[in-house]
Amino acid sequence: MVLEGEMDGIGNTMQKKAAELERLAEVLVTGEQLRLRLHEGKVIKDRRHHLRTYPNCFVAKELIDWLLEHKEASDRDTAIKIMQKLLDQSIIHHVCDEHREFKDMKLFYRFRKDDGTFPLDSEAKVFMRGQRIYEKLMNTENNLLQTREEEGGTFERTLVASEFIDWLLQEGEMPTREETEQLGRRLLEHGIIQHVTNKHHFVDGPLLFQFRMNFRRRRRLIELLHERSRSIPESHDSPFCLRKQNSDGGNTSFLSVSPTKEIKVAVGVRRSSMSSSCGSSGYYSSSPTLSSSPPVLCNPKSVLKRQVSPEELQTPGGPFLKKTFTIVGDAVGWGFVVRGSKPCHIQAVDPGGPAAAAGMKVCQFVVSVNGLNVLTQDYRTVSNLILTGPRTIVMEVMEEV
Repeated sequence: MVLEGEMDGIGNTMQKKAAELERLAEVLVTGEQLRLRLHEGKVIKDRRHHLRTYPNCFVAKELIDWLLEHKEASDRDTAIKIMQKLLDQSIIHHVCDEHREFKDMKLFYRFRKDDGTFPLDSEAKVFMRGQRIYEKLMNTENNLLQTREEEGGTFERTLVASEFIDWLLQEGEMPTREETEQLGRRLLEHGIIQHVTNKHHFVDGPLLFQFRMNFRRRRRLIELLHERSRSIPESHDSPFCLRKQNSDGGNTSFLSVSPTKEIKVAVGVRRSSMSSSCGSSGYYSSSPTLSSSPPVLCNPKSVLKRQVSPEELQTPGGPFLKKTFTIVGDAVGWGFVVRGSKPCHIQAVDPGGPAAAAGMKVCQFVVSVNGLNVLTQDYRTVSNLILTGPRTIVMEVMEEV
């Protein structure tokens, strides 16, 4: 028997946990948005020091200058505190892990998503999964989100639980209906979705739910220093407007590419999925994107020694061997980066990701995705095919022998 006082205690504990999860989510999303902006502004790039190259890093002093220039901080001390928050949360780290404090000096730091060292715990996985589902809904045309009525009230941008489960199954997010329902419950417990009146947990049926978290809202970095959580859903100005998004596949979530280190992050973390850079589409946390901005140009260098043509790849008796991979994405993506065009090639592979497990390697040329020949396509098309397709992808590649 549970007494009223005990129930109050349980409720307070759950509220405290929910607040902690929301703060974690805000740090993850804010950090990722900053990372993408820094890639786009070429603040993050390969740098050399003492004859050694450090891929995808930034100089602390230059970054503080950038934060002040973009009015993300009022002074250098505030900028340091913001970056220290990201360092404390393992979003960034010193490239050699020699400094646990963020210093206003000419030191190299790097986002952990850009070198595959982001600590992917169970909670981070749920947020990455939620982001991926959110972006997939935003980037595809469907009738899932509509204005509906429940319990005498009218609610905008709602999902019918049973229809949401149907869609998730169709997209290959989960193998069974029961597991898909459990996924919905995890999304609700982590504050990503909610029942329209907050009266019910997620169940397979006619109840209405809304996305509570808007991954695309531009966060101000100064928010990281304010320890507060939201008690109501974010504004509907941007949350879930069903408008046709950029269909060029540029919106991938975690973008990071390094020609000297096979990484994977992304929309994430240990691996995220496909991300893009100068013609790369890579870490697909199918998520693909915390931002609705076009693809980020990260690293212009290619792992290829030379570019080949589709005709050369298809020449009978040529020095190329065709291979076929079946890759099942995990909670954050497939774990590889595609780059270039006509044909695209594999720029990076997360050593611990699904693609590596299937046998994919860098420098392979992409021939087809799920049966569709893409030899004459660019990375945007290939990215879009993967991002909007099923969780299990079949890819044909060719590699030089």
